[in-house]
Amino acid sequence: MTGDAAHHLGRVLRAEPGQLYELSDGERVWLGRIETVGRDRVEFALVEPIASRESALETTLLLSIVKFDSFEWALEKATELGVREIVPLAAARSEKALLVAAEKRSERWKKILMEAAQQSRRVKVPELKPVQKPSEAYRQTAKVKVILSERAEAKPLKEVLDGAQAKQVILAIGPEGGWTDDEFSAAESAGFHQASLGSLILRTETAVVAALSNLNYALG
Repeated sequence: MTGDAAHHLGRVLRAEPGQLYELSDGERVWLGRIETVGRDRVEFALVEPIASRESALETTLLLSIVKFDSFEWALEKATELGVREIVPLAAARSEKALLVAAEKRSERWKKILMEAAQQSRRVKVPELKPVQKPSEAYRQTAKVKVILSERAEAKPLKEVLDGAQAKQVILAIGPEGGWTDDEFSAAESAGFHQASLGSLILRTETAVVAALSNLNYALG
């Protein structure tokens, strides 16, 4: 291990030879024993493989940008719940100041995804896409495409997912102010089904956890 990760392990955590850590190369997870610790280099001996697996459900999360503390919490939890890909959305009702600042936060967001993946023993870190407008992000293909909605015509998420056998899912979650009519129309044209999480109004980050948990239960 080299670079910042090795520096943090050796200088901040004060790792010593003989200590055991879980290591991943993006394909497998191993139990590794530290052999030597240098200033910016830590050498390990691989002891044994550790059982790990990715969810068979391939979920893409289209997540509207909201206040960064809430957005970053949602990134962390989405990673723990197995999301494969995350697309930050510049929704019409996202705060304009946040959209301007979002471009400078991508490296921080990738770090959050990395740390959450490590914590949950995921082999692969979710892919973070550049910020997109909803109409652009809606074009992605999947057998099941769901947009959370507070409209009266939205069906319960359970009903939308009932009988579905798909392993590729796209989930779109709007900003605190909700989707506009144009965004709903674009989603419908792209094959999205409106789905509700119930009669209560949830914050964006709460909706992320609730919806992904339901998807994993129904399809995972």
